Amino acid sequence: MTTGAPTSPYPTTRPRRSRLRRFLPLGVAAWLVLEIWLLTLVAGAAGGFAVFLLLVAGFVAGSVVIKRAGRRAFQSLNEALQRGGSPKSGGGNGLMMLGGLLLMIPGLVSDVAGLLLLVPPVQKAVSRYAESALDKRLRSAAPGGFGDAFQQARIHRPDGKVVPGEVIREDDRPEPGEHYSPLTR
Repeated sequence: MTTGAPTSPYPTTRPRRSRLRRFLPLGVAAWLVLEIWLLTLVAGAAGGFAVFLLLVAGFVAGSVVIKRAGRRAFQSLNEALQRGGSPKSGGGNGLMMLGGLLLMIPGLVSDVAGLLLLVPPVQKAVSRYAESALDKRLRSAAPGGFGDAFQQARIHRPDGKVVPGEVIREDDRPEPGEHYSPLTR
């Protein structure tokens, strides 16, 4: 809702950066340094050719895992569409694909993480943790946030004003004597 007072398109205070945006580049840099350091240690102990074979084997194994998990996911989707339902959740295909991707990335730490994601008990534990974290995050979401994005539309006008509005579908139109707000159904 606008009051008629001109508003600045620029925020007066700078928004605070999240912890993830602050520490992610540092974490990636530390991970890369650790990967290179471990590869040089293994190359010093076993030789450069052994490290090369290890990296190629990880790439091939990762591509095989991704291909298998993708084929399994496609088969599950195809079966679900034939019986008229939705594919079963918790198949672990996404985590298998992530494990295969980690195997394909050159490095020993990523290979170990990828191999761990291929173990079924680890997949179940990671899946449970991710589901509970997502559920917790969705429950603590403030009203008017991302959860309400499909219930309310905002139109940005060229002059910078925001006009709140409601989306009304033709099939949801009330009867002539009936009136309701789509946000309170």
